[in-house]
Amino acid sequence: MKEYGWSRNVRQVDPYVPGEQPSDPNIIKLNTNENPYPPAPGVQKFLSSVDVTDLRKYPDPASSELVDAIADYHDVDPSQVFVGVGSDDVLSMAFLAFFNGSDPVLFPDVTYSFYNVWADVYRVPYTEIPLSDDFTIDPSDYLRKNGGIIIANPNAPTGMPLPLSSIETIISGNRDSVVIVDEAYVDFGGESALSLLDKYDNLLVIRTFSKSRSLAGSRIGYAIGCVDMIRCLNDIKYSVNSYTMDRITLGIGTAAIRDEAYFRECVDRIIATRERTTEELKKLGFAVLPSATNFVFARHGYIPAMVLFEYLRDQGIYVRHFGGKRVYNYLRISIGTESDMDKLISVLTDYIERERA
Repeated sequence: MKEYGWSRNVRQVDPYVPGEQPSDPNIIKLNTNENPYPPAPGVQKFLSSVDVTDLRKYPDPASSELVDAIADYHDVDPSQVFVGVGSDDVLSMAFLAFFNGSDPVLFPDVTYSFYNVWADVYRVPYTEIPLSDDFTIDPSDYLRKNGGIIIANPNAPTGMPLPLSSIETIISGNRDSVVIVDEAYVDFGGESALSLLDKYDNLLVIRTFSKSRSLAGSRIGYAIGCVDMIRCLNDIKYSVNSYTMDRITLGIGTAAIRDEAYFRECVDRIIATRERTTEELKKLGFAVLPSATNFVFARHGYIPAMVLFEYLRDQGIYVRHFGGKRVYNYLRISIGTESDMDKLISVLTDYIERERA
């Protein structure tokens, strides 16, 4: 940035880099873990009934209808639920609310890359705990002095789940710290920590509608925790922006979470496609980490990930490549429709067979 007189007062950070959003509808987009299937039918029904004149009025600042629907779905009290503009918004407010001490917040060195960005933005001290050589989390690494802990489970970008017993080891060993479990992908095969809420008042579980409920474009996230923890989050929200959720999004989210049958159908389809894709990639010489998400994390035996990334892009297939040293030779591949994944495997097969010849 050019130097200005006001530059000394600018908060300098390295921002999070979101996945590319191409405008070409012919691109096969497997780079941002979106759901390949449309939202629940009730979402379209709600949108068809929207009265645009209502948009002249502010939305309900308490988001009561959506909060009640989420609370009913998870069988908790509405006072235990907080909603925000995607789980990123909820996580950001959680960093502000709970990570305000002098001891470092702990999270893995290979995980959602927004965590260290929020820590830098909010001047939160942190320590990145290295994953094991096989990319697993060792709970004992988190039994040390800290100012809070955040664990994505299943982890991203690896896709690997941590058993609930290991999550509980971390929570029970840190009763004086807030432990956030980011469950963005839990519906695709992970084990939720929600069952531990009655046992631990230092646990906050955060989820999103972006993945399993096909609503990445509407930005809906939520947290569930003890009543006092949710009160702290609301204090932050009302100190930043009282009206975080717009009127239409509140109705969309309520309609989506009430359709359990459609939700389960989509999740099951994605899991089946993920397992088939994993086996096909292995046949082509890829090592694929065990995934409990709607993506796979894979590296080829001898072709560099960046070479494959660029080749796929040239063929109109977008996947994600990360620059971190430990994961540089991996590709994260979102699970699309059956035809999307057939095209991916076909393109990779042609390329790899030419390389072998």
